[in-house]
Amino acid sequence: MIQRRKSKQIQIGNIKIGGGAPISVQSMTNTDTRDVKSTLKQINNLAENGCELVRLAILNSDAADAVREIKKTSPVPLIADIHFDYRLAIKCIENGIDALRINPGNIGSDEHTKKVTALAKINNVPIRIGINGGSLEKELEQLNIPLHEKMVMSAMRHIQILEDNDFDKIKISLKSSDVMTTIEAYRLIASKVEYPLHLGVTEAGTYTGGIVKSAVGLGTLLAEGIGDTIRVSLTDNPVEEVKAGYMILKSLNLRQRGINFISCPTCGRTQINLINLAKEVEERLKDFDKPLTIAVMGCAVNGPGEAKHADYGIAGGIKEGYIFKKGEIIKRLPEDKLVDEFINIIRTENV
Repeated sequence: MIQRRKSKQIQIGNIKIGGGAPISVQSMTNTDTRDVKSTLKQINNLAENGCELVRLAILNSDAADAVREIKKTSPVPLIADIHFDYRLAIKCIENGIDALRINPGNIGSDEHTKKVTALAKINNVPIRIGINGGSLEKELEQLNIPLHEKMVMSAMRHIQILEDNDFDKIKISLKSSDVMTTIEAYRLIASKVEYPLHLGVTEAGTYTGGIVKSAVGLGTLLAEGIGDTIRVSLTDNPVEEVKAGYMILKSLNLRQRGINFISCPTCGRTQINLINLAKEVEERLKDFDKPLTIAVMGCAVNGPGEAKHADYGIAGGIKEGYIFKKGEIIKRLPEDKLVDEFINIIRTENV
Protein backbone atom coordinates (compact mmCIF):
# COMPACT_ATOMS: atom_id res chain seq x y z
CA MET A 1 0.00 0.00 0.00
CA ILE A 2 1.32 3.45 -0.96
CA GLN A 3 2.18 5.72 1.95
CA ARG A 4 1.02 9.20 0.94
CA ARG A 5 3.22 12.21 1.66
CA LYS A 6 1.92 14.33 4.50
CA SER A 7 0.60 17.62 3.16
CA LYS A 8 -1.41 20.60 4.33
CA GLN A 9 -5.07 20.44 3.30
CA ILE A 10 -6.74 23.16 1.26
CA GLN A 11 -10.18 23.23 -0.35
CA ILE A 12 -11.18 24.32 -3.83
CA GLY A 13 -14.95 24.63 -3.93
CA ASN A 14 -16.21 21.36 -2.50
CA ILE A 15 -13.01 19.43 -3.30
CA LYS A 16 -10.55 18.80 -0.49
CA ILE A 17 -6.92 18.62 -1.60
CA GLY A 18 -4.01 17.25 0.41
CA GLY A 19 -4.10 16.12 4.01
CA GLY A 20 -5.03 12.58 3.02
CA ALA A 21 -7.90 13.53 0.69
CA PRO A 22 -8.33 11.42 -2.47
CA ILE A 23 -6.06 12.49 -5.34
CA SER A 24 -8.24 14.60 -7.62
CA VAL A 25 -8.24 14.59 -11.41
CA GLN A 26 -8.06 17.92 -13.22
CA SER A 27 -8.21 19.13 -16.81
CA MET A 28 -8.46 22.41 -18.72
CA THR A 29 -10.92 23.69 -21.29
CA ASN A 30 -9.63 24.50 -24.76
CA THR A 31 -12.62 26.66 -25.69
CA ASP A 32 -12.58 30.45 -25.78
CA THR A 33 -13.62 31.26 -22.20
CA ARG A 34 -15.60 34.25 -23.49
CA ASP A 35 -17.86 31.76 -25.28
CA VAL A 36 -19.88 30.80 -22.21
CA LYS A 37 -22.10 28.24 -23.97
CA SER A 38 -19.23 26.27 -25.52
CA THR A 39 -17.14 26.46 -22.36
CA LEU A 40 -19.96 25.18 -20.18
CA LYS A 41 -20.65 22.38 -22.66
CA GLN A 42 -17.05 21.23 -22.37
CA ILE A 43 -17.02 21.58 -18.57
CA ASN A 44 -20.14 19.41 -18.34
CA ASN A 45 -18.61 16.82 -20.65
CA LEU A 46 -15.45 16.73 -18.52
CA ALA A 47 -17.49 16.41 -15.32
CA GLU A 48 -19.54 13.55 -16.77
CA ASN A 49 -16.26 11.70 -17.32
CA GLY A 50 -15.09 12.21 -13.74
CA CYS A 51 -13.15 15.48 -13.93
CA GLU A 52 -13.21 17.13 -10.51
CA LEU A 53 -11.47 20.46 -11.18
CA VAL A 54 -11.45 22.47 -14.41
CA ARG A 55 -9.03 25.26 -15.29
CA LEU A 56 -10.01 28.15 -17.58
CA ALA A 57 -7.67 30.38 -19.59
CA ILE A 58 -8.28 34.03 -18.65
CA LEU A 59 -6.71 35.94 -21.50
CA ASN A 60 -8.40 39.29 -20.98
CA SER A 61 -11.08 41.22 -19.11
CA ASP A 62 -13.93 39.76 -21.19
CA ALA A 63 -12.85 36.24 -20.22
CA ALA A 64 -12.75 37.26 -16.56
CA ASP A 65 -16.28 38.69 -16.94
CA ALA A 66 -17.48 35.38 -18.42
CA VAL A 67 -16.48 33.58 -15.20
CA ARG A 68 -19.59 34.95 -13.47
CA GLU A 69 -21.96 33.28 -15.96
CA ILE A 70 -19.93 30.06 -16.19
CA LYS A 71 -19.87 29.70 -12.40
CA LYS A 72 -23.67 29.86 -12.16
CA THR A 73 -24.15 26.37 -13.61
CA SER A 74 -20.72 24.73 -13.54
CA PRO A 75 -20.94 21.26 -11.91
CA VAL A 76 -17.31 21.41 -10.71
CA PRO A 77 -15.00 23.98 -9.10
CA LEU A 78 -13.17 26.28 -11.51
CA ILE A 79 -9.59 27.55 -11.53
CA ALA A 80 -8.60 30.73 -13.36
CA ASP A 81 -5.31 30.52 -15.28
CA ILE A 82 -3.78 34.00 -15.23
CA HIS A 83 -0.46 35.40 -16.37
CA PHE A 84 0.99 38.81 -15.49
CA ASP A 85 -2.18 40.94 -15.07
CA TYR A 86 -3.23 41.15 -11.41
CA ARG A 87 -6.47 42.91 -12.38
CA LEU A 88 -7.72 39.74 -14.07
CA ALA A 89 -7.12 37.82 -10.85
CA ILE A 90 -9.10 40.37 -8.86
CA LYS A 91 -11.97 40.35 -11.34
CA CYS A 92 -12.11 36.53 -11.35
CA ILE A 93 -12.27 36.45 -7.54
CA GLU A 94 -15.06 39.03 -7.59
CA ASN A 95 -16.89 36.89 -10.16
CA GLY A 96 -16.78 33.77 -7.95
CA ILE A 97 -13.79 31.77 -9.16
CA ASP A 98 -12.83 28.90 -6.83
CA ALA A 99 -9.03 29.10 -7.22
CA LEU A 100 -6.27 30.91 -9.10
CA ARG A 101 -3.25 29.64 -10.99
CA ILE A 102 -0.90 32.60 -10.84
CA ASN A 103 2.75 33.21 -10.03
CA PRO A 104 2.80 36.11 -7.55
CA GLY A 105 6.26 37.21 -8.68
CA ASN A 106 4.99 37.84 -12.21
CA ILE A 107 2.08 40.20 -11.55
CA GLY A 108 4.00 43.39 -10.94
CA SER A 109 4.57 45.36 -7.77
CA ASP A 110 4.26 44.24 -4.17
CA GLU A 111 1.15 46.36 -3.98
CA HIS A 112 -0.48 44.31 -6.75
CA THR A 113 0.36 41.10 -4.92
CA LYS A 114 -1.09 42.45 -1.67
CA LYS A 115 -4.37 43.31 -3.41
CA VAL A 116 -4.70 39.83 -4.92
CA THR A 117 -3.75 37.89 -1.79
CA ALA A 118 -5.94 40.02 0.48
CA LEU A 119 -8.99 39.43 -1.71
CA ALA A 120 -8.18 35.75 -2.16
CA LYS A 121 -7.90 35.33 1.60
CA ILE A 122 -11.24 37.02 2.29
CA ASN A 123 -12.97 34.86 -0.35
CA ASN A 124 -11.18 31.61 0.59
CA VAL A 125 -9.63 31.30 -2.89
CA PRO A 126 -6.47 29.13 -2.96
CA ILE A 127 -3.59 29.99 -5.26
CA ARG A 128 -1.59 27.48 -7.29
CA ILE A 129 1.97 28.48 -7.96
CA GLY A 130 2.68 27.01 -11.39
CA ILE A 131 6.35 26.65 -12.32
CA ASN A 132 7.24 25.56 -15.85
CA GLY A 133 10.78 24.51 -16.71
CA GLY A 134 10.70 26.44 -19.98
CA SER A 135 9.74 29.84 -18.54
CA LEU A 136 11.90 30.55 -15.49
CA GLU A 137 13.21 33.91 -14.34
CA LYS A 138 16.21 34.98 -16.45
CA GLU A 139 18.62 35.10 -13.52
CA LEU A 140 17.70 31.51 -12.61
CA GLU A 141 18.08 30.27 -16.17
CA GLN A 142 21.69 31.47 -16.16
CA LEU A 143 22.67 29.48 -13.07
CA ASN A 144 24.95 26.50 -13.68
CA ILE A 145 22.82 24.01 -11.76
CA PRO A 146 20.35 21.28 -12.86
CA LEU A 147 17.04 22.52 -14.23
CA HIS A 148 14.98 20.85 -11.50
CA GLU A 149 16.91 22.81 -8.86
CA LYS A 150 16.22 26.07 -10.70
CA MET A 151 12.52 25.19 -10.80
CA VAL A 152 12.41 24.57 -7.06
CA MET A 153 14.29 27.82 -6.41
CA SER A 154 11.65 29.65 -8.45
CA ALA A 155 8.82 27.95 -6.57
CA MET A 156 10.34 28.82 -3.21
CA ARG A 157 10.58 32.48 -4.25
CA HIS A 158 6.90 32.60 -5.13
CA ILE A 159 5.94 30.75 -1.96
CA GLN A 160 7.87 33.30 0.10
CA ILE A 161 5.97 36.15 -1.55
CA LEU A 162 2.63 34.61 -0.56
CA GLU A 163 3.79 33.74 2.94
CA ASP A 164 5.08 37.30 3.41
CA ASN A 165 1.52 38.39 2.66
CA ASP A 166 0.18 36.01 5.33
CA PHE A 167 -1.29 33.68 2.70
CA ASP A 168 -0.97 29.91 3.01
CA LYS A 169 -3.80 28.42 0.93
CA ILE A 170 -1.20 27.30 -1.58
CA LYS A 171 -0.83 24.46 -4.08
CA ILE A 172 2.33 24.00 -6.16
CA SER A 173 3.20 22.51 -9.54
CA LEU A 174 6.64 22.13 -11.12
CA LYS A 175 6.22 20.90 -14.67
CA SER A 176 8.74 20.17 -17.38
CA SER A 177 8.35 18.49 -20.77
CA ASP A 178 11.24 16.25 -19.68
CA VAL A 179 10.01 13.40 -17.51
CA MET A 180 13.09 12.98 -15.31
CA THR A 181 13.35 16.74 -14.69
CA THR A 182 9.72 16.74 -13.60
CA ILE A 183 10.26 13.80 -11.25
CA GLU A 184 13.36 15.33 -9.64
CA ALA A 185 11.69 18.72 -9.22
CA TYR A 186 8.71 17.25 -7.38
CA ARG A 187 10.90 15.05 -5.21
CA LEU A 188 12.95 18.06 -4.16
CA ILE A 189 10.02 20.38 -3.42
CA ALA A 190 8.27 17.58 -1.52
CA SER A 191 11.21 17.48 0.88
CA LYS A 192 11.08 21.23 1.50
CA VAL A 193 7.42 22.15 2.01
CA GLU A 194 4.15 20.60 3.16
CA TYR A 195 1.89 22.35 0.67
CA PRO A 196 -0.17 20.06 -1.60
CA LEU A 197 1.31 19.31 -5.02
CA HIS A 198 -0.39 19.29 -8.42
CA LEU A 199 1.37 16.81 -10.72
CA GLY A 200 1.81 17.03 -14.46
CA VAL A 201 4.29 16.58 -17.29
CA THR A 202 3.77 19.68 -19.39
CA GLU A 203 3.64 19.62 -23.19
CA ALA A 204 3.65 15.83 -23.01
CA GLY A 205 2.53 15.48 -26.63
CA THR A 206 -0.20 13.73 -28.57
CA TYR A 207 -2.30 10.85 -27.29
CA THR A 208 0.03 7.83 -27.16
CA GLY A 209 3.29 9.60 -26.41
CA GLY A 210 1.65 11.94 -23.94
CA ILE A 211 0.05 9.12 -21.99
CA VAL A 212 3.33 7.21 -21.83
CA LYS A 213 5.27 10.24 -20.56
CA SER A 214 2.56 11.08 -18.05
CA ALA A 215 2.20 7.51 -16.84
CA VAL A 216 5.95 7.26 -16.23
CA GLY A 217 6.30 10.70 -14.64
CA LEU A 218 3.12 10.83 -12.60
CA GLY A 219 3.16 7.11 -11.85
CA THR A 220 6.67 7.26 -10.42
CA LEU A 221 5.79 10.16 -8.13
CA LEU A 222 2.42 8.76 -7.08
CA ALA A 223 4.04 5.42 -6.23
CA GLU A 224 6.37 7.35 -3.92
CA GLY A 225 3.38 8.99 -2.21
CA ILE A 226 3.91 12.37 -3.88
CA GLY A 227 0.95 14.21 -5.41
CA ASP A 228 -2.47 15.53 -4.43
CA THR A 229 -4.00 16.48 -7.77
CA ILE A 230 -3.04 15.42 -11.30
CA ARG A 231 -3.47 16.49 -14.89
CA VAL A 232 -2.43 14.40 -17.88
CA SER A 233 -1.57 17.02 -20.51
CA LEU A 234 -2.44 15.81 -24.01
CA THR A 235 -2.72 17.41 -27.43
CA ASP A 236 -6.16 15.83 -27.70
CA ASN A 237 -9.72 16.11 -26.43
CA PRO A 238 -9.48 17.09 -22.73
CA VAL A 239 -11.82 14.20 -21.87
CA GLU A 240 -8.98 11.85 -22.82
CA GLU A 241 -6.83 13.56 -20.18
CA VAL A 242 -9.40 12.68 -17.52
CA LYS A 243 -9.70 9.07 -18.65
CA ALA A 244 -5.92 8.67 -18.67
CA GLY A 245 -5.67 10.25 -15.23
CA TYR A 246 -8.03 7.72 -13.74
CA MET A 247 -6.23 4.87 -15.47
CA ILE A 248 -2.97 5.94 -13.85
CA LEU A 249 -4.61 6.22 -10.42
CA LYS A 250 -6.40 2.89 -10.81
CA SER A 251 -3.17 1.12 -11.78
CA LEU A 252 -1.73 2.16 -8.41
CA ASN A 253 -4.93 1.39 -6.47
CA LEU A 254 -5.22 5.07 -5.53
CA ARG A 255 -8.69 5.68 -7.02
CA GLN A 256 -11.43 3.56 -8.51
CA ARG A 257 -13.86 4.89 -11.09
CA GLY A 258 -15.53 2.64 -13.61
CA ILE A 259 -14.25 -0.77 -14.59
CA ASN A 260 -10.75 -2.12 -14.16
CA PHE A 261 -10.31 -3.71 -17.58
CA ILE A 262 -7.74 -6.45 -18.11
CA SER A 263 -7.01 -8.46 -21.24
CA CYS A 264 -4.18 -10.71 -22.31
CA PRO A 265 -1.95 -10.27 -25.36
CA THR A 266 -2.72 -12.58 -28.22
CA CYS A 267 -0.59 -15.69 -28.76
CA GLY A 268 -0.61 -18.91 -30.72
CA ARG A 269 -3.21 -20.44 -28.38
CA THR A 270 -5.79 -17.78 -29.26
CA GLN A 271 -8.47 -19.02 -31.67
CA ILE A 272 -10.97 -16.23 -31.23
CA ASN A 273 -10.83 -12.63 -32.51
CA LEU A 274 -9.51 -11.38 -29.19
CA ILE A 275 -8.43 -7.91 -30.29
CA ASN A 276 -11.87 -6.95 -31.61
CA LEU A 277 -13.54 -8.71 -28.69
CA ALA A 278 -11.55 -6.77 -26.10
CA LYS A 279 -12.07 -3.44 -27.86
CA GLU A 280 -15.83 -4.00 -28.14
CA VAL A 281 -16.24 -4.97 -24.48
CA GLU A 282 -14.21 -1.99 -23.30
CA GLU A 283 -16.12 0.39 -25.58
CA ARG A 284 -19.53 -0.89 -24.47
CA LEU A 285 -18.63 -0.56 -20.80
CA LYS A 286 -16.94 2.84 -21.01
CA ASP A 287 -19.92 4.53 -19.31
CA PHE A 288 -20.20 1.86 -16.61
CA ASP A 289 -19.35 3.46 -13.25
CA LYS A 290 -19.26 0.39 -11.00
CA PRO A 291 -15.70 -0.48 -9.80
CA LEU A 292 -15.64 -4.02 -11.25
CA THR A 293 -12.70 -5.94 -12.68
CA ILE A 294 -13.58 -7.18 -16.18
CA ALA A 295 -11.34 -9.63 -18.04
CA VAL A 296 -11.20 -10.61 -21.71
CA MET A 297 -8.77 -13.51 -22.13
CA GLY A 298 -7.72 -15.43 -25.21
CA CYS A 299 -7.93 -19.01 -23.99
CA ALA A 300 -8.82 -21.27 -21.08
CA VAL A 301 -5.25 -21.10 -19.73
CA ASN A 302 -5.49 -17.34 -19.18
CA GLY A 303 -9.22 -17.31 -18.59
CA PRO A 304 -10.85 -18.60 -15.41
CA GLY A 305 -7.41 -19.56 -14.11
CA GLU A 306 -5.11 -16.55 -14.28
CA ALA A 307 -8.07 -14.15 -14.26
CA LYS A 308 -10.07 -15.85 -11.51
CA HIS A 309 -9.82 -12.67 -9.43
CA ALA A 310 -11.95 -10.84 -12.05
CA ASP A 311 -15.58 -10.16 -11.21
CA TYR A 312 -16.59 -11.17 -14.75
CA GLY A 313 -14.64 -12.46 -17.69
CA ILE A 314 -14.53 -14.07 -21.11
CA ALA A 315 -12.22 -16.94 -22.02
CA GLY A 316 -11.82 -17.70 -25.71
CA GLY A 317 -12.18 -21.14 -27.28
CA ILE A 318 -12.32 -22.27 -30.92
CA LYS A 319 -14.71 -19.72 -32.47
CA GLU A 320 -16.59 -19.68 -29.18
CA GLY A 321 -16.05 -18.44 -25.67
CA TYR A 322 -16.82 -19.02 -22.02
CA ILE A 323 -18.27 -16.45 -19.66
CA PHE A 324 -16.96 -16.79 -16.13
CA LYS A 325 -17.65 -15.12 -12.83
CA LYS A 326 -15.05 -15.11 -10.05
CA GLY A 327 -13.26 -17.99 -11.80
CA GLU A 328 -16.38 -20.14 -12.32
CA ILE A 329 -17.65 -20.77 -15.88
CA ILE A 330 -21.33 -19.85 -16.13
CA LYS A 331 -22.00 -19.93 -19.91
CA ARG A 332 -20.56 -21.22 -23.17
CA LEU A 333 -21.55 -19.35 -26.35
CA PRO A 334 -20.63 -18.96 -30.04
CA GLU A 335 -18.28 -16.07 -30.74
CA ASP A 336 -20.96 -13.92 -32.42
CA LYS A 337 -23.25 -14.06 -29.38
CA LEU A 338 -20.59 -13.74 -26.71
CA VAL A 339 -20.31 -9.98 -26.19
CA ASP A 340 -24.05 -9.25 -26.13
CA GLU A 341 -24.67 -11.85 -23.45
CA PHE A 342 -21.58 -10.84 -21.49
CA ILE A 343 -22.65 -7.18 -21.37
CA ASN A 344 -26.22 -8.18 -20.54
CA ILE A 345 -25.09 -10.26 -17.54
CA ILE A 346 -22.87 -7.50 -16.18
CA ARG A 347 -25.48 -4.78 -16.50
CA THR A 348 -28.37 -6.94 -15.22
CA GLU A 349 -26.51 -8.09 -12.13
CA ASN A 350 -25.11 -4.64 -11.29
CA VAL A 351 -28.01 -2.22 -11.61
